[in-house]
Amino acid sequence: MRTPARLLILAFCAILGGNLHAQVGQPRSRYEVGGSLGMTNSTVNFSPSIKQDLNLGYTGGLTMRYTSEKYFFLICAAQLEANFVQRGWNELIEDGSGNQYYRTLNYVEIPFLTHLGFGREARGIQGFVNLGPQVGFLINEKEHYGGALPWDTSNRANNVIEQYGKPVEKKLEYGIAGGGGFEIKTGIGSLSFEGRYFYGLSDIFNNTKRDYFGRSANTSIYAKITYMFEL
Repeated sequence: MRTPARLLILAFCAILGGNLHAQVGQPRSRYEVGGSLGMTNSTVNFSPSIKQDLNLGYTGGLTMRYTSEKYFFLICAAQLEANFVQRGWNELIEDGSGNQYYRTLNYVEIPFLTHLGFGREARGIQGFVNLGPQVGFLINEKEHYGGALPWDTSNRANNVIEQYGKPVEKKLEYGIAGGGGFEIKTGIGSLSFEGRYFYGLSDIFNNTKRDYFGRSANTSIYAKITYMFEL
């Protein structure tokens, strides 16, 4: 019996196949598990806006993949991950105060990805793209104040200072993740190198008409390495 995830993958592959109806997909049933490590560069999309600099963090976790079919040149799979990831923002303060501020937001995230590979299926190099929804939950946060003292917010850009000392009000987040890279297939597993982008559709602060921020969504760029082996 086909699972809902398998049906979604087949539908996606069929769209990419266009009008080439003469060719039939070749079934697969391959399970792989492994782990990943990587770095992140995150910002928070604020409205009113806050000027930001690079905010580096790290990520790591578990990866599971089920390959269901080769459809034309595409190797179709479903990929599920459970990761720890650091998000947050690093303010670029240019008001002459010498202040420094950044906030670290630590999440557990679960991406539900369609994985489409192309290239060598066994030993060799395979390119791939990943795309799908993602949910996450904030487990803790930490504010970092630095630079010149005393702390002076009297001349901040746009007079935006509401974020200081304000805890995250929405711990559950959701959004869209997508990326691509290449995977080296060997006899003892596979090693993949991926760049990925996460676009948050939810906000970290309340956003009703009575609240200060109308938008406060996480965005992150990942660079990660994943090792997987077949069960």
